[in-house]
Amino acid sequence: MTKTLISVLLWALAGYVMGAGFGANVGWSVFTFGLLLMIFVSGLQLSRVSRWAADIESPPPPSVGPWDDVLSQIYRKLRRDREQIAQLKLDIRRMLQAAEALPDGAATLDGQMQLTWCNRSARKHLGLKPKADIGHSIFNIVRHPEFARYARQNDWSEPVEMHVASGDQSLTLLVQLVNYGIDRYLLVSRDITQLERLETTRKDFVANVSHELRTPLTVLSGFLETLQDMPPDSLTSEQRKHYVELMSEQAARMEAIVSDLLTLSTLESTPVAEPEPVDMSALVHTALQQGRVLSRDQHVFVEHCEPELQLLGVAPELASAVSNLITNAVRYTPKDGTITVSWYRDDDGSAVFSVQDTGIGISPKDLPRVTERFYRADRGRSRATGGTGLGLAITKHVAMRHDAELRIQSRYGSGSTFSLVFPARRIAAAANDGAA
Repeated sequence: MTKTLISVLLWALAGYVMGAGFGANVGWSVFTFGLLLMIFVSGLQLSRVSRWAADIESPPPPSVGPWDDVLSQIYRKLRRDREQIAQLKLDIRRMLQAAEALPDGAATLDGQMQLTWCNRSARKHLGLKPKADIGHSIFNIVRHPEFARYARQNDWSEPVEMHVASGDQSLTLLVQLVNYGIDRYLLVSRDITQLERLETTRKDFVANVSHELRTPLTVLSGFLETLQDMPPDSLTSEQRKHYVELMSEQAARMEAIVSDLLTLSTLESTPVAEPEPVDMSALVHTALQQGRVLSRDQHVFVEHCEPELQLLGVAPELASAVSNLITNAVRYTPKDGTITVSWYRDDDGSAVFSVQDTGIGISPKDLPRVTERFYRADRGRSRATGGTGLGLAITKHVAMRHDAELRIQSRYGSGSTFSLVFPARRIAAAANDGAA
């Protein structure tokens, strides 16, 4: 402003000096005219500055005289501020997107424990509805006594476990409150349903293993105590032989359980090996020979295999699955029953290995659980025939590692059919070329 006033005075004074040569009145007239002209020009410039101030987002007007430097500094500052605000908005939006993507639930509460925001996981875990619930007390939304007791206590260092219903399933949640500011709280929820199931499975597995091994160990211990307590000459050779045979059977049973456990552990903990062409026909033939030995010529075996149909996979794993299915058929099929083993290419292009028997079948209530570890539809018969209760669990894992599906069809008292269905992409190239 000072610079402007000085410029106006200098221009007016110059006009007065130039006009003074024609007389004092002329000099003063020129001076006054120059002054008025400068005021008019300044007014126009100020008007353009005022219009720009009303729309300050646009660039400043050009050629506003002494205002140019001031406006350029203001505009540069505004542009920097706008860029910073835009960056902050982008950062906030990204933070909200990251919060929405969190697998754990997160919700913010004010000093009165009223909901102010929640992410997608919190909506799923706790049934929150932002449009309806924001601004309402969390105690009116999450109606669980254990949460109410937890939230009203002074110490939130440990989370509280809650069981909630979500749709048609039940969830187990760990919920914790965190104070993150003055009268501001963060409610965090974590879904531990799967961890709880795994822990239950682990406990059941340990209990089952202990139970399965306890029986043969008890038999072995009993016979050993009997042999130790009896005088050496009190047993006949036949009795001693009988005892040794029984102990050998129990030792073999424990060995089979340990072997199957190691196989199952390997399947669960090791990466899938690079697949190679496997001659399934030869593999099935070998497993059938073992099945006939186990059968002791008490069953009728029927074999239908396509010798040219080969599979991309891991031969030892496939041999284990095939052997388990044939062995189960032998164990659960009465004498003179028929066991039909097939390996063929289906009409939809998939490759199918199936074992059909005329055995005792599986009741509908047992059918969904037969692939669980140590689950037996007929416990007495399985133990009597040397089953470990792990064969179908191993077969299921082998199927998963080969992109296959284990299908079970059974009618109680009328036999069962177990099938491994492999997708067409698992068929070896030679077999594909032959089919084409």
